[in-house]
Amino acid sequence: MSRIGKKPIAIPSGVKVAVADRTVTVEGKLGNLSFTYRPEVEAKVEGDEVIVTRKMDDRQGRALHGLTRSLIANMVEGVSKGYEKKLEVYGVGYGVQLQGNTFTVTCGKSHPEILEVPAGVTVDVETPQARGDSDPAKFTVKGPDKQMVGEFAAKCRRTRPPEPYKGKGVRYADEYVRRKVGKAFAGSGG
Repeated sequence: MSRIGKKPIAIPSGVKVAVADRTVTVEGKLGNLSFTYRPEVEAKVEGDEVIVTRKMDDRQGRALHGLTRSLIANMVEGVSKGYEKKLEVYGVGYGVQLQGNTFTVTCGKSHPEILEVPAGVTVDVETPQARGDSDPAKFTVKGPDKQMVGEFAAKCRRTRPPEPYKGKGVRYADEYVRRKVGKAFAGSGG
């Protein structure tokens, strides 16, 4: 039996969960999310918790049991608390800018990277411009959908991943960049 799958999901106050035709709909103060689960598993609301069970005990059913429970739990937490990813941009002249639904990352390329912010995700820019190695540009990606927040944060990081020599680029706030020593002068080969 799946250890994660058999744990019930507690529904906090202010969150409504409905299950109809293999579709779980979760409503909360931060928005609405829905998810259609596979036929190998089944979800039902009992009192103030959601219970996920599996119909088949084969490998696929066991795998989907824990996955479905985790996805529904992430939806419940997302509409009640929300998810956020903090990112930093290191490098002289590097920066970020938000205009309406367009997010621009300036990261040392010949052109700025222009990204479209998806619906349901918000971007807060704390520091728009990086100043040297110790004061990076900072921004936060927020939203109720864990997958969309992570996907957009990864898309922002992909514009310029951090490089190991000077540490320039876009990185997560808690990410450690392993630094390398550059080429050293070898002296005369005699």
